[in-house]
Amino acid sequence: MHSTGTVPQSAPAPAETPAETPAVPVEAPHGDTGRHARRFGLPVATALVMGNIIGGGIFLLPASIAPFGTVSLVAFVVLTVGAIALALVFGRLAARDPRTGGPYVYAREAFGDFAGFLAAWSYWITTWVSNAALAVAAVGYLDVLIPVDGHRWTACLAALTLQWLPALANFAGTRYVGAVQLVSTVLKFVPLLLVAVGGLFFFDPDRLGPFNAGGHSAVGAVSASAALLLFSYLGVESAAVSAGEVKDARRNVGRATVIGTSAAALVYLLGTLSVFGTVAHDRLVTSTAPFSDAVNTMFGGSWGGTAVALAALVSMTGCLNGWTLLSAQTSYAAARDGLFPSAFTRRRRGVPTVGVGVTVVLASLLTTYNYLSGSGKVFEILVLVTTFTATVPYLLAAAAQIFHLVRGEEVDRTRLVRDSVVTAVAAAFSVWLMAGAGYAAVYQGVLFLFAGILVYAVMAARRQRTRSSAVVAP
Repeated sequence: MHSTGTVPQSAPAPAETPAETPAVPVEAPHGDTGRHARRFGLPVATALVMGNIIGGGIFLLPASIAPFGTVSLVAFVVLTVGAIALALVFGRLAARDPRTGGPYVYAREAFGDFAGFLAAWSYWITTWVSNAALAVAAVGYLDVLIPVDGHRWTACLAALTLQWLPALANFAGTRYVGAVQLVSTVLKFVPLLLVAVGGLFFFDPDRLGPFNAGGHSAVGAVSASAALLLFSYLGVESAAVSAGEVKDARRNVGRATVIGTSAAALVYLLGTLSVFGTVAHDRLVTSTAPFSDAVNTMFGGSWGGTAVALAALVSMTGCLNGWTLLSAQTSYAAARDGLFPSAFTRRRRGVPTVGVGVTVVLASLLTTYNYLSGSGKVFEILVLVTTFTATVPYLLAAAAQIFHLVRGEEVDRTRLVRDSVVTAVAAAFSVWLMAGAGYAAVYQGVLFLFAGILVYAVMAARRQRTRSSAVVAP
């Protein structure tokens, strides 16, 4: 493929090709080649998944769910099953079509341009709004190390710096994106594993508190705590979205997605359990830094806050790095098919540079507006909306897999039954994610989707006009 980003459409599978892996053209990995452009191996693809799933929220999560009691750990297990099912679905879909774009590619192939556009549009909104939210939240952790949050413009400058540094790594090429993602994932997992595994040696069952502390029924408590945990697994699609940059994508996207999701789930579960067992329940409920309290309990002193703040900062910087790439890859995939402006197809050193630039500029404008307004209300509403828009591509991807299964593309009955069960669980998980976003988020998120319909109308008309001109030209 040339640097224009055009890709031939999917062709029907030839007779000798198994039905479950149709002959879909594999795109060239880069718009150009060179030492700065490098395809991701399994370790980097796995780090991309893990790094994007685990952001800064994990460092407050145990205190958030502590009021429900240890029954919230049951919700963790239920959600992990759903997340891994979704990961398996992405793996199967990537084996069918290993092009950059993930849910966008799967929805468009199964249901046409409009469904593909909705997947790309909703995911693209999610990425750059989330980047703004991550940067603002990271300033709170940075303030523990360097006092920056006391003055509005100092805090704003710090937030913008935290956004632009990962963007510069993206501009430098996929080689540097992968390096930053791998290093940040390792650095964030060291302190998390220290608490997750080390905390088990300091575990005291008497500190756990009641099983159901909220006064709800057991099912009600699981559902209530799940509403707080649901979005801890956003990012499971990361390897699929960047499939065009992954070596042996048909095989490695699925492996990276399942391994990364499972590893993140293990850290979530062990870390929360360890904090529950090292910090007394009555103290944990009111804690603003549960991992810091756990570290201080385990080793004494008061250095836990600094250590955890540093780990959270590294974690969120890695997230910004990964989400910037995913935002650019999604808009690139849609532009390649004429559903986003053609400028988004421009690539350099393996990275869609226009997509990176637009992402960081939009996130920076939103961040600046957040500090200028002096009120986080509008900002909070936008962040709430992303909890809905992030799940739209998940549901469309699960629906695409259902489409392929019902159409009878799977010839192995044993695999058909297994894939059907896994896909049903993934679809239910996606719907649960939407429900967990809340009525306000769904209502406002639908408005964002409707705004996208207007963009689709313009892009579809321009594409049809171009085709008509090509037909009448001599």
